Amino acid sequence: MSELVTGEAVALELRPAKLPSRALAVLIDLVVAWAAYLGVTVAIVASTSSLDDAAAAAIAVATFVLILVGGPIAVETLSHGRSLGKMACGLRVVRDDGGPIRFRHALVRGAVGVVEILLTFGVVACIASLVSARGRRLGDVFAGTLVVRERVPAGRAAFVPPPPPWLAGRFSGLDLSGVPEGLWLAIRQYLTRMGQLDPQVGWAMAERLAGDLAARTGTPAPQGVPPAAYLAAVVQERQARDARRAFGGGAAGRGHPTPEGAAGYPGGVLPPVAASPPAHAAYPAQPTVAARPVVGQEGAEAAPPSTGFVPPA
Repeated sequence: MSELVTGEAVALELRPAKLPSRALAVLIDLVVAWAAYLGVTVAIVASTSSLDDAAAAAIAVATFVLILVGGPIAVETLSHGRSLGKMACGLRVVRDDGGPIRFRHALVRGAVGVVEILLTFGVVACIASLVSARGRRLGDVFAGTLVVRERVPAGRAAFVPPPPPWLAGRFSGLDLSGVPEGLWLAIRQYLTRMGQLDPQVGWAMAERLAGDLAARTGTPAPQGVPPAAYLAAVVQERQARDARRAFGGGAAGRGHPTPEGAAGYPGGVLPPVAASPPAHAAYPAQPTVAARPVVGQEGAEAAPPSTGFVPPA
């Protein structure tokens, strides 16, 4: 990985391309360019056989410059750093700050590439790429560019922990049509990383996401249910509905039956019970903060001052 910092002070982690993949991409580009050059040369020679030697030599030089030098420059400029060989190998040319290249970058790379690739058969480019820490050839150094890998190995899929068993099927009647995809993504990211968060920060984030989800569904979260467990149960309900839509309503539709007596409540959610079951071990409990005793004037512990608020009957 190579960490680059953009102009907006955003750190980018890029994977510089190795010499074998770059050499293969250059070889594919050269084969295509030489095939086009030979085809155009044969056509020009056949159509200009009546010209003298000087005119034929001028046309040959112009054809060489336009196809073998101007062609790669035009392709990299129009494709923003993706030639045919780089597309086949999953590579791209970017600026040092991670942005797309422009014409001046492609022009410098192509001009220097004539010397280090075409005239020296790639020996100079290979030596420069081996010496450079990020595998850059001389054209990249002068142009301020970097060849990176676009296709990276896929990492392991993030695992969303299942909800507690006593929450299975409790949200089968919840209306999830108003929940945007951005909120689903935020909930999934929290559930996959909640074990890495500080307990107080994770609890506050779960409460905020649970409040947003309850506002979108129109049904508040049940009392006594930890917000993380509530989020996991709703995510599981959404996955079950997606599976039923994808594979039909046969056995998949009977996976989470609606509990008896839930039809009379809004959203099909059961009312809170007096004694909620214990939370699942995978979900953090609300962090407790030890309260300081209030000491009176005579040193005895006194009760906290009254606020004058009387709860309604």
